[in-house]
Amino acid sequence: MISIREANKNDFNFILDLMIKNLKPYYGGDHEKHATRIFNTHISGGLDQIGFFSTFQKMFIVEYNGKTSGMLHLVGKKQGTIKISPLIVCDDSRGKGIGKFLIDFIDDYAKKNEYRQVYCTVARQNKQAYNFFKRNGFTVAGTSDSHYKDKITETMLYKEVQGSSVLNDFDKKHISVVPMQKRHQEEVKDLLIDKLPKTFGGIDNDWVDSLFKGYERRNSNDINTKYKLIYVAENRGKVSGVVGATPKKGSPIKLMPFIAVDFPSYIALLKDIPFFLKSYGHKLYIHISPNADETKALLETNWKLDSAMPEAYLEGIVTQQWSYTIKQKSDFRSLRVKEQFLKEIQNGNKDLEVRVAYDSFNNIKIGSIVNFNNRFREVRCEIVDIRRYENFRNMLLKENPERIVPGCSKDELLNILEDIYPSSKETLGVLVFQLRKL
Repeated sequence: MISIREANKNDFNFILDLMIKNLKPYYGGDHEKHATRIFNTHISGGLDQIGFFSTFQKMFIVEYNGKTSGMLHLVGKKQGTIKISPLIVCDDSRGKGIGKFLIDFIDDYAKKNEYRQVYCTVARQNKQAYNFFKRNGFTVAGTSDSHYKDKITETMLYKEVQGSSVLNDFDKKHISVVPMQKRHQEEVKDLLIDKLPKTFGGIDNDWVDSLFKGYERRNSNDINTKYKLIYVAENRGKVSGVVGATPKKGSPIKLMPFIAVDFPSYIALLKDIPFFLKSYGHKLYIHISPNADETKALLETNWKLDSAMPEAYLEGIVTQQWSYTIKQKSDFRSLRVKEQFLKEIQNGNKDLEVRVAYDSFNNIKIGSIVNFNNRFREVRCEIVDIRRYENFRNMLLKENPERIVPGCSKDELLNILEDIYPSSKETLGVLVFQLRKL
């Protein structure tokens, strides 16, 4: 029903009319000249003779049941990225899956040609286009007011090209985010002393000891005591990240430190911390100097860059403030799931999820809403039942392994669970959550 082909000379008038009609409300400039220039570049072989960074320009026509229904223009960049400029579906062809078809085509094209990122810009006032890209996995990188047209806010969006190696690396980690316990303190201290001084001055043993003393005051709930809340990311029982939280007057919460040894742990902390801190305030903020991966994690989890502070904490380092407004009704508990298992939840083949009984799971009740996710997607489920067992073997005497990992025998499932959780964790007990996909 839906097909795509490269544009030919007979498509010029269709492309010209489509671009003028759809771009004029949101962009200034001469759209006829713009359309003519990029069309001629495509027809002449796709090599841009004017641009500095373009490696190719290609224009495509999408058809629905043989009817011309939209256009797509792609620009390859020397930096290994592809720009969508533009993607337009005709008004009378919307709602038929054409836009999703084009996004899948772009993803396949980018993977096949080894591009690492796809990006575009969309007017925020163009709600249909903005929501379309957000729905299809694009992350908002930022906005610029009156950028291409007065009183129109331009939004920059990007999407990572999902190579299998990215997901495989993400799925190698077995990360849990839990409140810090005594057994974590030595590892937390070593991590802070090793990592933080690269971007913050004044980090030493006394500073860490003061942080821990603030944590000991956490049950006071008195902001004048400057009590701390500390959470750690664990990977197979080893600390892979740490967050310290200080509730402030007026109910913002400062996160300091906020650090992780790898990207998956950083994502885990960003996704879980808003839920843990919902009852302490309405807004989170961090002072950090993020690298590229950490910046991706912040953007992908809807944090906002507030300011840049040159040498605020260390000479030669720019510290940034990022913030996150907690949405009390929509910041549900987040649980990370490997890609293969997430697909089974999405497809309705997996309705049981097994976890060891961390104290932090006590706030998950029957009726709770949980976001099961990995880096790229999420599936929202309601918890319809919770069952508790002493250990994995007892659990497998009662539960059907096919509902936990489709196609898996009891012995195979036991091996999977024991690989994820060391024996010291199993002693906490085992929880089985029964899910209803929303």
